[in-house]
Amino acid sequence: MVNIVVNGVDRQFDGDEDTPLLWYLRDELGLTGTKYGCGIAACGVCTVHVDGAPAFACVTPVGTIDGAEVTTIEGLSENGDHPVQVAWRDLNVAQCGYCQAGQIMQAAALVDGSETVTDEDIDYAMTGNLCRCGTYTRIRAAIRQAAEAK
Repeated sequence: MVNIVVNGVDRQFDGDEDTPLLWYLRDELGLTGTKYGCGIAACGVCTVHVDGAPAFACVTPVGTIDGAEVTTIEGLSENGDHPVQVAWRDLNVAQCGYCQAGQIMQAAALVDGSETVTDEDIDYAMTGNLCRCGTYTRIRAAIRQAAEAK
């Protein structure tokens, strides 16, 4: 039995501990904001927070996070008012939108975990999150805005 806190709710997982966190979140808990992209941690679409740090849910076995706190895009902010979410809307970052939950979760970890955020910090933190629409300029601007707003 694996015990995890997901978006503030205590959960117990009694399945195969090698099950990727992504499938537990989507299939068992109905938290479909976390998307499937590549399945090999190469795109960042499935980014969630595990104990406050970004993690790729597609390659994180549930059994490895016993006792952890997991935050998905649904749990980032009850009202959608996290500074990154606000900046995303203000700057119309999303185009197709598919990668956006993962992008936002990665950006939120950066903004929440840093006093100041430089372009180099953004480049480093966001390298694992791909956007097939190429909205990188707007993503960078939104992260800067969120960092200044927090």
